[in-house]
Amino acid sequence: MGETGGGYFPGWRLKTEGRILPDERLPAGQTIVLGLQHVVAMFGSTVLAPILMGFDPNVSILFSGISTLIFFIAVGGRVPSYLGSSFAFIGPVLAATAATAGSANPNIAVALGGIIAAGALYALIGLIVMAAGHRWIERLMPPVLTGAIVAAIGLVLAPIAISSASGISAASPEGDQISRWVAILTFVSVGLVAVYAPGLARRLPILIGGALAYLVYLVLANGLELAAPVDFSGVASVPWFGWPSFTAPVFSASAVTFIAPVVIILVAENLGHIKAIGAMTGRNLDPYLGRAFIGDGIATMVSGSFGGTGMTTYAENMGVMAVTRIFSTLVFLVAAVVAILLGFSPKFGALIQTIPGPVIGGLSIVVFGLIAATAGRIWVENRVDFSEPRNLITVGVALVLGAGNFNLAVAGFTLDGIGTATIGAIILYHALGWAAYWSTSAERIG
Repeated sequence: MGETGGGYFPGWRLKTEGRILPDERLPAGQTIVLGLQHVVAMFGSTVLAPILMGFDPNVSILFSGISTLIFFIAVGGRVPSYLGSSFAFIGPVLAATAATAGSANPNIAVALGGIIAAGALYALIGLIVMAAGHRWIERLMPPVLTGAIVAAIGLVLAPIAISSASGISAASPEGDQISRWVAILTFVSVGLVAVYAPGLARRLPILIGGALAYLVYLVLANGLELAAPVDFSGVASVPWFGWPSFTAPVFSASAVTFIAPVVIILVAENLGHIKAIGAMTGRNLDPYLGRAFIGDGIATMVSGSFGGTGMTTYAENMGVMAVTRIFSTLVFLVAAVVAILLGFSPKFGALIQTIPGPVIGGLSIVVFGLIAATAGRIWVENRVDFSEPRNLITVGVALVLGAGNFNLAVAGFTLDGIGTATIGAIILYHALGWAAYWSTSAERIG
């Protein structure tokens, strides 16, 4: 089925059941509730990334909403995606600012200059794709690679989910059993809601499953004192509305050199996400690649200009779409507006941050697992031949580099698991291709 509406934006035809495609919409009430669910899905990672880099989480929440609106406009409302804090920036930002993960960062302004430079380079690549077409990107990263990158993204995030689900922290390096059981309850609840809940409730597995687990944790912790209690003092002590702490960027050649190369990972992430969403919707979204890159690049520049993190299309929300089968882009308008309101509300931000780690961990297990599983769909949809050694070895190496979070320092630039899996897979795949080409040519000459 083609997209409705001949204008820049689609017509959003009303549909009330089954799979809801990007150019379709649900009734307003359901759209609002689903938008809230996407806010829940993105919140943990969008807050965690700035905390690790020493940024203000409320600023990042605010600009995740603004960035999603920028992306929505750039792609004409035809690609469903939420933009949030990119984890790819964490290593380079910490290296460029000589900061320690999770502590105050006195050199945020310098990092912002590098983030803006990365966004500008990202937008430039988008312009090249729009001018020259997207085929060269596909030749550089065919389905076997995009699937491997998507799977690696899910796997490299897995330890974060498991640590949170296990209650692992500096105070409790071994974790605790209550946390593990709450995490199990969380993802089981999500699964039961997704499969067995009636009507609209079936479309809200993350929101309902997470709420049920939160209530159980409150009973166990605050009621029975079997786990660390949820502390609501931070919610009471902050105002309902207030301005985030904005920071102006400072441009440094060394910081730009550290941070700008992250764009390689962002391009691969965005390409993988769009391919995955295309596979889930049955739509060819490739013509929007250039506009998606430009939107993400501009969003990163705007965010970095005021103290926010670098932005990327969010795999967490892609996982929610995989569960709910709702891809209406109007849902992301709601999520963006809610995120902007949260950015200006310290009280709401503090309330969301009371969600226990085991609940976040349980939800992350579901979402990150769905991200990794989406790779299988990409490979099946594109009939990737795994009897071909080149494909098999490339994917195998990428998965292990991602799952093991293999770090590598190159000329002062540190690549984390996503970076090594992405760049390593691209280099290995094409190197094996050239080797096969020259081997075949030699045989012909001989």
